[in-house]
Amino acid sequence: MSERSDRFAGIRQEILEGMEQRAESRAAAFELRKQFLDSKTGKIGQMMKEMKNIAPEERASFGKSVNELKEWAQQKFAELDERMKARELRLRYELEKIDVTMPAEEREVGNLHPITQMRNQLIDVFAGMGFEVVETKEIETDYYNFTALNTPQDHPARDMQDTFYLSPEFLLATQTSAAQIHTMEKKKPPIKMVAAPGKVFRSDDDATHSPMFHQLEGLVVDKKITLCDLKGMLDVFVQKIYGEGATTRLRPSYFPFTEPSVEVDVSCFECGGSGCKLCKGTGWIEILGAGVVNRKVLENCGIDADEYSGLAFGIGIERAAMLKYGINNIKLLFESDLRVLKQINDN
Repeated sequence: MSERSDRFAGIRQEILEGMEQRAESRAAAFELRKQFLDSKTGKIGQMMKEMKNIAPEERASFGKSVNELKEWAQQKFAELDERMKARELRLRYELEKIDVTMPAEEREVGNLHPITQMRNQLIDVFAGMGFEVVETKEIETDYYNFTALNTPQDHPARDMQDTFYLSPEFLLATQTSAAQIHTMEKKKPPIKMVAAPGKVFRSDDDATHSPMFHQLEGLVVDKKITLCDLKGMLDVFVQKIYGEGATTRLRPSYFPFTEPSVEVDVSCFECGGSGCKLCKGTGWIEILGAGVVNRKVLENCGIDADEYSGLAFGIGIERAAMLKYGINNIKLLFESDLRVLKQINDN
């Protein structure tokens, strides 16, 4: 009996020492509890299995002692678990507490990308003049990208070194002008639309050109549309974007889809026309291409060119943004350099 009492006392002592030395968390306390109270592998559980080896007259006393030990151990582990809960809660409070007297963390306020800002400004300007905004496509057929726009088969723009062909029929759109054809095929005049600034692709890459860039295309088709309408509309556009004193001038040019065609310059908004580095001393800056819609383009879309005429223009979003914000390398618009983006915020 003395040997058994010593054994029970030893298990109690072992449990108490384990609680002091090893129970650093609820997980550790659980493992310690399992070591003694698990029904299959625990030390107290193993003692219950010894009942069959105990003399019949001693089984009642032995079983009572084992149950008392088990109840005592369960109570001790329950108390330990409560202590662990309270300890972990204190640690959590310590980690999550907030000192309201400390200064708040500064959070930087973001702003839209320069291209997005310019896109939104352009849409606002032309929507304010009554233009409908339509979506563009990034993949076009050769017909809509070139043929319907009166581009000859031997035109350099069709060359493989200038255009990204996906197949003999499909290609990455080189311009948003195809949206004009889609619109004229679906809608009868009068038409007044801008193609929402979309991505276009050309095999060109230097400080002022990118293989991928954004364009906004505009089209007006109605009776008695002339270059005078184009000039007046573009004057409003440059004044809204570059300031009230800005104006435009038209220079003769050539595009297959317009006749006559013009390059449009804006008066230098940096020097007021007196000549500076931005305008290279000329007082003018090239801004976009435009013209009166070619009769063949109208006829390709089933519009009577004797009754209706139209004007069209295309604006490079990156170029417009670079001029307005003083950016001298187009790649700065695609590198996501926060030093560049932080300086530009017209919102």
